[in-house]
Amino acid sequence: MNDDKQPDGGNNWMKNLVIWVGILVALALVVSLIGERTTASPGKSLSYSAFLNQVKQGTVAKVEIAGTVVSGTMKDNSTFRSNLPAVVDPQLMPALTAANVDVVAKPEESPSIWQYLLVQSLPFVLMLAIAFFVLRQMQKSSGSGAMGFGKSRAKMLTEKHGKITFDDVAGIDEAREELQEIVEFLKDPTKFARLGGKIPKGALLVGSPGTGKTLLARAIAGEAGVPFFTISGSDFVEMFVGVGASRVRDMFEQAKRSAPCIVFIDEIDAVGRHRGAGLGNGNDEREQTLNQLLVEMDGFEANEGIIIIAATNRPDVLDPALLRPGRFDRRVTVPLPDIEGRVQILQVHMKKVPLAPDVDARTLARGTPGMSGADLANLVNEAALMAARLGKRLVAMAQFELAKDRVIMGTEWKSLVMTPEEKRMTAYHEAGHALVRIHEPASDPIHKATIIPRGGALGMVVSMPERDNYSYHRDKMYADLASVMGGRVAEEVIFGYDKVSSGASGDIQQATKLARAMVMRWGMSDKLGPLEYEEQQGETFLGYSQSQRHNMSNETALLIDSEIKRLIEDGHKRATQVLTENIDQLHAVAGALLEYETLTGDEIKRLAAGEGIGRDDGGASATPIPAAGTSIPKTKRPNGPFGNPAPAGA
Repeated sequence: MNDDKQPDGGNNWMKNLVIWVGILVALALVVSLIGERTTASPGKSLSYSAFLNQVKQGTVAKVEIAGTVVSGTMKDNSTFRSNLPAVVDPQLMPALTAANVDVVAKPEESPSIWQYLLVQSLPFVLMLAIAFFVLRQMQKSSGSGAMGFGKSRAKMLTEKHGKITFDDVAGIDEAREELQEIVEFLKDPTKFARLGGKIPKGALLVGSPGTGKTLLARAIAGEAGVPFFTISGSDFVEMFVGVGASRVRDMFEQAKRSAPCIVFIDEIDAVGRHRGAGLGNGNDEREQTLNQLLVEMDGFEANEGIIIIAATNRPDVLDPALLRPGRFDRRVTVPLPDIEGRVQILQVHMKKVPLAPDVDARTLARGTPGMSGADLANLVNEAALMAARLGKRLVAMAQFELAKDRVIMGTEWKSLVMTPEEKRMTAYHEAGHALVRIHEPASDPIHKATIIPRGGALGMVVSMPERDNYSYHRDKMYADLASVMGGRVAEEVIFGYDKVSSGASGDIQQATKLARAMVMRWGMSDKLGPLEYEEQQGETFLGYSQSQRHNMSNETALLIDSEIKRLIEDGHKRATQVLTENIDQLHAVAGALLEYETLTGDEIKRLAAGEGIGRDDGGASATPIPAAGTSIPKTKRPNGPFGNPAPAGA
């Protein structure tokens, strides 16, 4: 953008200069007045009686009378001063004449008109100054003046705030292409008007939090080079009815003066909710604000050259009148980035970080499915902070892996003290998950397994899919059910039925959720057929769609419950078969987890094949499992990622 003018900067400077000059002049007058009032005649102070006695004794040589103040000089050249009584003494002048005293009479000095006005008006000036200061602070706090509640709070974004272009936006190529047409129109309106085409008056950006909606809007303004006004939807709504509508009118008036321009309204659902959808009579202020916004966007008066871009993650609550053609003509979905998009986003944020040679953006992208652009930016920042705490000069892959664990699973529980038996059970639990996943061909490849407590889990097995999955096949769902139940089965096989712990509560919840979706939504039960027994509600709560069962008979409900139970029990049987047939592999993986705490997917595969993991063990197998009740050997903490040495210079 090329609008770098600051229209109010010079005026503010002149106002401040005038105020300070006035303050200095007032101070000078006060000091002058006080100085004149307090200036006293030099010499020894005498009472009036003592002054008369000196005159009668003949020691006074000269006097000077000014009003009620008399000063003079003695014959010994000493000076004196005294105050005359309010009533004139008739004996004073005869006594001075008899003593041959030189008398000089001076008229009484009266203050100037300016001094008089200053003294009289000083309290009022002080009160006005205090009132002016209070009103000025109210203007700054309200943003629109003490008497200007209806003024718009939209702020113009200029280059001094940081210019953003499409080069700074990665991972949302489709959304960027849809908005490229708006940029071309703002650069060359005649190109579209020549063929009778009309540019969309508004574009609604819809997407999950952190996907880059606001960043995309700033990039449009940066590419088009036009004024860009930004405001939040909550800035329109106030406690006084009518203020929001007034602010909408003022915002469009301000935009008309800067047309062509872009007005970006962030979180528009704060003001654009469906009218009459609330409890009771709704919110009059919000609905009046929405009505004014609808009229300004597409009413009797056309707003040429003003493009409204709004962003929200709750499009289901917006009023239908706001979404009709002529207002928000174009709805642009800003999705979560796929694996290629995550690679591009990571590369954009990694440009500001000194990287070690072993950092691979694609590997990180494969291990972060479902992360938004903001999540990936936070991941890079966490890795840089971690490297700085360790005193590294470069950010290595080890720091990125630890940062990813911290973002996904939470902070490591360093203060958690586990008994040897609890740690041993956790190792077998995670080893059971890992082995079943290795022996199920349809499962995703294992990235790593760890028994380091993080967040709410004592351990975790992390998978890394080769690509993003948008649909799932029946064989993969069966494999996932078996691998989820692998931890519970490992505890049963090794420790017995009575020693099974509550550590599989999350696994059971995940398996139940998957089996219920297979039966009730995806039609993967032969007994129930390809029917949907669960409907999704449009309203969401805490990010999850509310669902409920259709009206059904008791027999159907019992059959659904029995099918869900059958699928989970089948997964339990498959996991039991895998682990009992490969019990030696289970011991080997659990032993390595106890010794190293974290294993990579390749190391787990080598252990399952009967090979060593290659960590300074000369190719030997993992350390044997200690018996129950014995102490656990001290954990070997690796220096690099999962035991590999850190790269040179990192």
